[in-house]
Amino acid sequence: MKLVQDLKDGSSKEKTAAAAEIRHLTINNVENRVHIGRCGAITPLLSLLYSEEVLTQEHAVTALLNLSISEVNKAMIAEAGAIEPLVHVLNTGNDRAKENSAATLFSLSVLQVNRERIGQCNAAIQALVNLLGKGTFRGKKDAASALFNLSITHENKARIVQAKAVKHLVELLDPELEMVDKAVALLANLSAVGEGRQAIVREGGIPLLVETVDSGSQRGKENAASVLLQLCLNSPKFCTLVLQEGAIPPLVALSQSGTQRAKEKVKSITKPSPVSCCGLDI
Repeated sequence: MKLVQDLKDGSSKEKTAAAAEIRHLTINNVENRVHIGRCGAITPLLSLLYSEEVLTQEHAVTALLNLSISEVNKAMIAEAGAIEPLVHVLNTGNDRAKENSAATLFSLSVLQVNRERIGQCNAAIQALVNLLGKGTFRGKKDAASALFNLSITHENKARIVQAKAVKHLVELLDPELEMVDKAVALLANLSAVGEGRQAIVREGGIPLLVETVDSGSQRGKENAASVLLQLCLNSPKFCTLVLQEGAIPPLVALSQSGTQRAKEKVKSITKPSPVSCCGLDI
């Protein structure tokens, strides 16, 4: 395939043009994604992620993002050693390239084996957390999505917390930033580990979580209640802080009008428990 040959052996200009054409051909065409992946485009595209030409790097990472939508290509891209080059883009690329690098990691992390691969690369998690804190709006969303997938794997939860993600996630609970649902969903996963719970409290997350239970979306309410549940069940001290922030009225409302899942979360918080101080009858 000439495009792949140009990626491998062409001049700098030809490589850029080939990456741009593959980017275009794989936007919406499923067959092109599979065919181009099988023709050997992945490895030379990964090499172009180290290009000092900003546009070349952007075309290459976007082409890889498009290719990664194919289930067959997800494994091939990761097995070809994609993690470190994608991290390089997260650290050096322009805004669009960073966004698409995070989106590619999100796409790859659909597979459990790739979640493990990415999680074992501390630089990948740190780069995603940096984008979560300082990226564009879309960059923050893509980083949050990738980190959420990674957090499904238990070992990655502590790694994400240690990369200081919770500080940014608590900041993103501000409704004006339009990231509450993504932030609280990731916090719900991170609250399953002790380091996560401690960080949530330390970063001042409880008041914003209570606010989310009170006025967030239905999914946001459920996930915020899930975080509060973890705090209450695992620490009487944290439970007292939850109560002091006025959590009971919004939890009462959620227990009456929420989904069955939300009602179960509230019931778990408020029922008498040997490890919780929150056994209040509502």
